[in-house]
Amino acid sequence: MKKILALIDGSKYSQSVCDHAAWMATRCQATLELLHVLGRREGAADTADLSGSIGLGARTALLEELAELDGQKARLINKRGRAILEDGAQRAADAGVQSISTTLRHGQLIRTLQEFENNADMICIGKRGEASNFDMEHLGSNLERVVRASHKPVLVASRGFQPVKRVLIAFDGGTSSIKAVERVAACKVFTGLECLVLTVVGDGRSPSKRLEGAVALLNDAGFKVESDVRRGQPETVIADAVEQEHFDLLVMGAYGHSRIRNLIIGSTTTQMVRSCKIPVILYR
Repeated sequence: MKKILALIDGSKYSQSVCDHAAWMATRCQATLELLHVLGRREGAADTADLSGSIGLGARTALLEELAELDGQKARLINKRGRAILEDGAQRAADAGVQSISTTLRHGQLIRTLQEFENNADMICIGKRGEASNFDMEHLGSNLERVVRASHKPVLVASRGFQPVKRVLIAFDGGTSSIKAVERVAACKVFTGLECLVLTVVGDGRSPSKRLEGAVALLNDAGFKVESDVRRGQPETVIADAVEQEHFDLLVMGAYGHSRIRNLIIGSTTTQMVRSCKIPVILYR
């Protein structure tokens, strides 16, 4: 891993995003880029017509004053954006990251991400953004869009950073979970961490035969690995394992089905990110 791209927006999750990204960067000697995107909402001028039916001269003066206020607002928004990036860079530097860059952009988040992710190996984003409800039943509006749009793995940072010692890998034998195991095996971030590869199957179903191959791959890479097969609903079993067995990081495949199907039957990915209080790395 050579470069990590962290998306920060000034929310309460931004510090955690910086901490998680710094943790990854220091473990694999990667560079870190902090990106703050100012969307239309932040950069848009107030379009309300406050001039009403007043006289032409007074209206002209008022419009000039409104234009000046819009200019001041835009300058303050840019200044705030730069301050967010500076604070994030200082936090990452204090955590030991050697190479840090910052970028402030105006535009649409997903389009900007698609431009910047080409040179990144991992994307880091908070579970919720600045405008989100902090109720655990709600996720940030941009989270799923980022995960679905990105071609790179995404680390979803939890509310606060905790040192990572134990990793739970949710494995169902599908393409994305196999990719997750392959990436873990090849990544220095996970070196020396305890790993459990967990497969959850429903009643009457057999576990994937690929589980043994996944464990063998991790063993060959020098990991301390255990595996287990448990029965039940994946969302419930995985969440219980995270809570009761004190894992610090969850790794899993992301969004194996279409958005339309997820609207009908739900998504294990969304349920896991919503319910787990630990960071989650998603591979597609």
